[in-house]
Amino acid sequence: MGEIGFTEKQEALVKESWEILKQDIPKYSLHFFSQILEIAPAAKGLFSFLRDSDEVPHNNPKLKAHAVKVFKMTCETAIQLREKGKVVVADTTLQYLGSIHLKSGVIDPHFEVVKEALLRTLKEGLGEKYNEEVEGAWSQAYDHLALAIKTEMKQEDQS
Repeated sequence: MGEIGFTEKQEALVKESWEILKQDIPKYSLHFFSQILEIAPAAKGLFSFLRDSDEVPHNNPKLKAHAVKVFKMTCETAIQLREKGKVVVADTTLQYLGSIHLKSGVIDPHFEVVKEALLRTLKEGLGEKYNEEVEGAWSQAYDHLALAIKTEMKQEDQS
């Protein structure tokens, strides 16, 4: 696959936009999961904190933690792509993520749903600061992270 051309500017865009979203985690976590369910209502069954509820629960610590993890890990991936040209997630973390996603019944298309929800949440949070460059930077970072998790899931599945 060779070196990934992830620029300093892309890294800066990802960091800056995450800083903006971080200012209101409860709001954007909720928005993120509302978007997931809007795009794919069936995804509800994949999340323990959504399964038994008719709507996206407000102030649910698990929901908040999951949303933050997705954004934070994507942001960290952006930094790694810029510095090392590849995704560097600790093996233990990757194994954990692989097995938990596998156990929850997550399949490849679900990653696209989450990506779309992530981009919609960024758009909501950034307002006019949201543009193609921002979208491109987050998309690239997310795709690499998702690929690492999916690869791990396939390995888990075979073992």
